[in-house]
Amino acid sequence: MKRLHFVLIASAVAALSACSRAPVVEPPIRSVKLHTVGTGPVVARTEYAGEVRARTESRLGFRVGGKLVQRPAEVGQRVKPGQLLAQLDAQDLALSSQAAQAQVSAAQTQRDLAAADLKRYQDLQAQGFVSGAEIERRQATLQSAEASLRQAKAQGAVQGNQAGYARLLADGAGVVLAVDAEVGQVVAAGTPVVRVARDGARDVVIAVPEDRVAQIQPGLFAQVRLWAGAGKASSAAPLQATVREVAASADAITRTYQVKLSLPDQATVPLGATAYVTLGAASAAAPVIKLPTSALMRSDQGDRSGSAVWVFDAATSTVQPRQVQVAGADGNEMVILAGLQLGEEVVAIGVHVLSPGQKVTRFAAAAQ
Repeated sequence: MKRLHFVLIASAVAALSACSRAPVVEPPIRSVKLHTVGTGPVVARTEYAGEVRARTESRLGFRVGGKLVQRPAEVGQRVKPGQLLAQLDAQDLALSSQAAQAQVSAAQTQRDLAAADLKRYQDLQAQGFVSGAEIERRQATLQSAEASLRQAKAQGAVQGNQAGYARLLADGAGVVLAVDAEVGQVVAAGTPVVRVARDGARDVVIAVPEDRVAQIQPGLFAQVRLWAGAGKASSAAPLQATVREVAASADAITRTYQVKLSLPDQATVPLGATAYVTLGAASAAAPVIKLPTSALMRSDQGDRSGSAVWVFDAATSTVQPRQVQVAGADGNEMVILAGLQLGEEVVAIGVHVLSPGQKVTRFAAAAQ
């Protein structure tokens, strides 16, 4: 009986121990790196990525239509003035030229006949056999024949020129950038067949958002930095460029404005190279509060959401969240518009592992 009582008492003690509340575990005291809120200058510089292009890019096409039978030009090929780029089937054009020459011969014959007829009637008038009215009619016939001859010669010259238009020749030295037609294709007059970048001046073309295009005017100076893969010019100092042209309307797809900058004439840069353009000189604005990007976190408080930081309270060694207003970025730092006072300390690293009111200790770097 005593043994049974002992078992019951032990079971009750065990049950009461199981129902008791677990001991509260204090959060760990973390070591944090603090940043003292101060001011610093903002360097106002904007860099755009662009592409090096030739000042003049000609989209060459035939002045007459026809079937393409030859295209010696290839992409990347250097061409000289007068070099053959493409050729059409000129058989129909040659026949039209021959027909025009035949019309010139017929008009010449009619003119010679009218001139001989006029001379004969003038001789008869001298003998008193014909009147002056008859001479006037023969003179009018001769003038009409001469006008027809001039018209036929003009038509013959046009047809002769069109026969020569069957050969597409380079009008200047340059590099073939693109080929838009192949052998066997029937092209219309004016259809681009070959695109050639003319040798000479080079431009850098960039796209500027519409909220900044008003700050860019022709004549504005800029610095151009070529990408590392652009050849020997990439290792040299930045090139000085000048804004040459600003588009009057935005692109229909990107809604950006195209800006062309002229490079120095002595600059030797490859076509299509990537270039980074910095417009205007660097200017330092008024001092503002700046924090490392690692000090900010996302904050959701009711209907408001934005950025926040952990503010350190030295009296209690705790941290509390505080919303801040971010104005923008300056390199690897964020510009703070409102929410902090000078001299306050905020957590710079590890902001996502803290909780409100948590105790922390100041991180001390190890002595060297």
